[in-house]
Amino acid sequence: MPNTISRETLLGDIRSILEKGGNADPAMDLVLGKLLEAFQCPVGTIHTVDSSTGMLKIRARRGIPDSILDKVRMIPIGKGMAGIAAERKQAVQVCNLQTDNSGVAKPGARDTKMEGSISAPMLLSGKLYGTLGVAKPVPYEFSDEESGALMDAGALIASFVK
Repeated sequence: MPNTISRETLLGDIRSILEKGGNADPAMDLVLGKLLEAFQCPVGTIHTVDSSTGMLKIRARRGIPDSILDKVRMIPIGKGMAGIAAERKQAVQVCNLQTDNSGVAKPGARDTKMEGSISAPMLLSGKLYGTLGVAKPVPYEFSDEESGALMDAGALIASFVK
């Protein structure tokens, strides 16, 4: 990971937060803060699967402009980076949201002014519980280690939201 926080430290911090606060939104906000700190990202989201709609519902966010908030409150599985990560059950990333033409990121994602972005599913025993996403204001390719750390964090969070 880009800074001095190890994967073990990050996961320990997340576990500690969740053990105190369960899956309440204030705890999710603290967890997101830890993720953003660890990945040195100013923008991020945590979505969980809404059992009544089957869509991804936002639980925590940082740095998401109001202009796109309505678009990220509820995300269909298969739409946008979070929806595709959920559908594929694997991390999805874009090196530069501003120039990406792959179709993975929705055009509104450019409004975040972010470039390097990754979204990972929160999986536990193969079942989807939500997604995590972080983004940087510079072009960036997340390493396999970083992607794995995000997936591990997702599995840990899933164990508290199940």
